Amino acid sequence: MIQLYGRRTSGNSYKTRLIMAILDLPYREIEVPLGAGGRNQVDPAYSVLNPRGQIPTLLDGETVLWGSTGILVYLAARYDRSEHWLPRRDPAALGRVMQWLELAQNEINTGLFKARAIARFGYDGNLDAARRDGEVALRVVEDRLRTGGSWLAGDGAPTIADIACFPYVALASEGGFDAAAYPAISNWVGRIKELPGYVPLPD
Repeated sequence: MIQLYGRRTSGNSYKTRLIMAILDLPYREIEVPLGAGGRNQVDPAYSVLNPRGQIPTLLDGETVLWGSTGILVYLAARYDRSEHWLPRRDPAALGRVMQWLELAQNEINTGLFKARAIARFGYDGNLDAARRDGEVALRVVEDRLRTGGSWLAGDGAPTIADIACFPYVALASEGGFDAAAYPAISNWVGRIKELPGYVPLPD
């Protein structure tokens, strides 16, 4: 059975739980506690699995992967026979998915994730700088959804681009952002919550 090392309050762990629920994959979840200053409490055995000491980490048989982006790509490529979650045989469509994964790992991470982590969990960091990056991320997502369709990268269907960007965009208010200023995002959040297999966001 797949094993997931993560934490229930983590948006990055949530991404992996969401795609596994959508793909109806059984798994066992192992909690990695959060210590002072936002550092994960990891033991030496976990450091062997994930030398970065971060979450999430996935074990699937002999496959060990760390980081939500790599895990999303792996799970979609390995288990989604429809290929709409990761359109790996269409180079242009695949590129569109990957560019949104870039946003998730850059402005969403340095902005929305960081602002939430500082404001809610007491992480160290510059909250004003995080909120500036977060506003950039929200504007990019809002503009795409307002002018480009229902989903970030797919032509009429969601992809792992939506999964990668979803949690910290949906939880932006916890970092001090005004969700009401982004109506297209609010509608997109509603569409994701209606997907078969959807699991609730971290509380």
